[in-house]
Amino acid sequence: MGWKSKIAKTAAVLGILAAAGFAYVEVTKPARPIVVLARAGKLMLTGVTIVDPRTGALTPDRSVLMEGGRIVGVGAGDLAPGDTAVRRVDAAGKYLVPGYNDMHAHALGPDDPSGGLALMLAYGITGFRQMHGSDTLLDERRTRRLPIGQDAPALLAMPGTLLTPFSANDVEMALETVRQEKAEGADFIKIGMVSRPVLYAVLAEAKRLGLPVAGHVPPSVDVVDAARRGMRAIEHLGPSDGALVACSSAQPQLRRELDGLPTIGGPPIRLAFLDGIADYFLAKIVVNPATQTKPDDSRRRAIIVKSFDEARCRQVARALRAAGNWQVPTLIRRKASEQADDPAFARDPNLRFMPPETVELWRSTTRSYVEKVPAEARALLRQDYALSLRVVKIFDEEGVPMLAGSDTVGAGWEVPGASLHQEFDELAKAGLSPLRILQMTTIDGARFLGRTAVMGTVETGRNADLVLLDGDPTREVANLHRIAGVVRAGFYYDRAKLDALKERVAAGGGYLK
Repeated sequence: MGWKSKIAKTAAVLGILAAAGFAYVEVTKPARPIVVLARAGKLMLTGVTIVDPRTGALTPDRSVLMEGGRIVGVGAGDLAPGDTAVRRVDAAGKYLVPGYNDMHAHALGPDDPSGGLALMLAYGITGFRQMHGSDTLLDERRTRRLPIGQDAPALLAMPGTLLTPFSANDVEMALETVRQEKAEGADFIKIGMVSRPVLYAVLAEAKRLGLPVAGHVPPSVDVVDAARRGMRAIEHLGPSDGALVACSSAQPQLRRELDGLPTIGGPPIRLAFLDGIADYFLAKIVVNPATQTKPDDSRRRAIIVKSFDEARCRQVARALRAAGNWQVPTLIRRKASEQADDPAFARDPNLRFMPPETVELWRSTTRSYVEKVPAEARALLRQDYALSLRVVKIFDEEGVPMLAGSDTVGAGWEVPGASLHQEFDELAKAGLSPLRILQMTTIDGARFLGRTAVMGTVETGRNADLVLLDGDPTREVANLHRIAGVVRAGFYYDRAKLDALKERVAAGGGYLK
């Protein structure tokens, strides 16, 4: 397309947006201040049982010495005799594991995220993979202005702008966006709603640039095909039933139908302010994508449920494993959407941590879900979710690497921090062992990121990001919830301090408004 045609088409898109009531106004916000974090002193946990997440082995009566945010010694007895500068914490009877990582989160945005981050820390989360970036967030990271304070988990990875028709409408625009994000320091490319040609081109270009690609597989693309072409991580089992379609004996019929669906169009050139408009629309959908369920979706879903083929699903799992693909099921995200009308969500005591307007948004969206999606379609969604649990179990048995992630913040009925613990419980319902779930939130995140030298185990040289538990997490998943203390960057938070963080958020102190 020539540049004159592109300008003309872009002008037409802007005209449509203006008619819809959107106007672009340049708003200059003052730069956020540089964030300077304190450096931890010396800390030693004594008498603790160390859990090795690689094997589940337990080593009792150990001491762990930390300084400057790193583990500097692990052994028996007092590792710093006579050193009065060491803060000693008696951890006898407790179990020590690496800090939890939420490997699919949207904790950062344009507003103050401090409350959500504090909640995550209070629930033992010491690291998160941010799944939605922007030019601004990447710039703030470069200039040390990201609003991540002391009482917060570490940012482990972040992409640039989500690839949608607004930033990647065609191959030419998509490649330009990928190259720009590489130049801006993005850790990976996040795929949203794009066409099949765009996805294929992005995967090839990202591979050339040495950038991983993660996110959503478009309905027009088979998940195994995406994995074989180099998609590093697939989120939400697809989404849009991507993994379940691959596991269906009716896959050829479903693929022909999905391949013929129209793609969403966007402007022919990228304009930065349109990314914000895309975010506006997406935020409304993100609360509960299931509200968008159409009759054809339900018809296909009925076929998927009826035609599930376990043997085929195991072949899919083996193909994903061979391709080096990682899966991030975010089961709680699927459940909170597909079963949003379950009264248990509306009664969750953790809702007290959320702003009243957010809770009301979730309630109103749920009412809309019930009104717009017929009871029969909602029953199919419940069957679909049960099948998702089964697929996760098969993937685990076949050795597909997986990560624990919750998809907080923005998703309906998901309270930051608590949502990852809900994910633990859903993984347990799928049949995964407590050790496997512990691995998915600790050592597997380190492996995925290539950082096993600094995170994922309790060993000398690793980051001092740890969770102290009141029960053995390898025996039952409930013990993953029994947090007695958290160490973040060498700073110790006992149970009273963690509870104080929660109460601060409940009182409205610093939560995202």
